[in-house]
Amino acid sequence: MICIITGDIIGSRKIKDSWLANLKAALKVVSEQSSKWEIYRGDSFQLEVEPENAIKVAAYLKACIRIDKPADVRMGIGIGKVSSKRRKLSESSGEAFINSGTAFDSLKQAKVNLAIKTYFSDFDEEINVLIKLSLIAMDSWGIVAAEMVKLALENENTVQSGLAAISGRTQSSVSEALKRAHYSELMEMNELYRKKLKNLILNHGNLPG
Repeated sequence: MICIITGDIIGSRKIKDSWLANLKAALKVVSEQSSKWEIYRGDSFQLEVEPENAIKVAAYLKACIRIDKPADVRMGIGIGKVSSKRRKLSESSGEAFINSGTAFDSLKQAKVNLAIKTYFSDFDEEINVLIKLSLIAMDSWGIVAAEMVKLALENENTVQSGLAAISGRTQSSVSEALKRAHYSELMEMNELYRKKLKNLILNHGNLPG
């Protein structure tokens, strides 16, 4: 079972090109193997991640892109099995890819920038409600908030004083930025997602596909 995230940059033709360097750097951080991510059609991308890391990775990618505000990103998360694994992700196939594409295609109609699709509609409905709530915060991230979320996710075991030292900001400004970003609530949502996904797999042995 794998997770595929399909995404693109919103309004990429109308904004400066620095988002591309940020996207490449972010993809390299979350996927150590170059074969597990691909940028295509100029502003679209796919990457493979562990299913339990899907929400955290999506939040990280969004933070990296929103540093170049007004740049933003939309992503469809798909979880399932892979039937054909090729050197390029775009040439691979399987239910994970189908689910990711379905989730991505649903974004415009749902008027959201992030959604998930698995084999279990009840799970999807519940997690997508959590995602919609989290997007109230994430879609409002300014540059500083996005920078601090990016830094916090890159240094998860570092306390705020350490983040302040790394960023060159005061501890109070780091704390305020993370509070504005609703970072702690987002991490609570991530833990709930991981717990529900684990229970789903335990109860069903594994996801079909």
